[in-house]
Amino acid sequence: MSDIEIEIQVRIENSKPLIEFLEKNADFQSEKHQVDEYFSPAHRNFIEVRPIKEWIRLRDSGGTYSINYKNWHYEEDGKSNYADEYETEIGDLSKLKKILDVLNFKSIVIVDKLRKTWMHEDYEIALDTIKGLGDFVEIEYKGKDENVDPKKITEEMVAFLKDIGCGKINRNYVGYPFQLLFPKEVENEEY
Repeated sequence: MSDIEIEIQVRIENSKPLIEFLEKNADFQSEKHQVDEYFSPAHRNFIEVRPIKEWIRLRDSGGTYSINYKNWHYEEDGKSNYADEYETEIGDLSKLKKILDVLNFKSIVIVDKLRKTWMHEDYEIALDTIKGLGDFVEIEYKGKDENVDPKKITEEMVAFLKDIGCGKINRNYVGYPFQLLFPKEVENEEY
């Protein structure tokens, strides 16, 4: 599963039961300030397409740097339950930004977040506070089984949040950069 990402991003009505559950039943991993800068190549503008299918991201996670490319796979209903994801650490963020600039990649948005992360069974659970957006929960499948059904896994993630009493759950399928760039276009699915 190393090149496939299965995750949900949601707002929950009540975070208290989730936090209590995580403190008792999950392994705390880290608390990090992350600054993600998203880029688009001039020859293939990622943000002109709806739904947006691709992102290139540079991340500064407390002095550790990485580059990431995502390519979502959409169902007939226009929703995505997984993406191809390729990520690697980089040594010098400023040099890579210069390379992207020379190749005519333009910075389009910066996502500034505080992320607290726990592991519970096959899931990484992150509580994110996003500058300009508010609080979210991301749950990502980290299991080793490569034959899982992404739709089934995402349904299990929503059921997990419902079962521990988080109240209304609003899921979006667009991610933080899209929400910052195009807030009026964001549609949520309520559970």
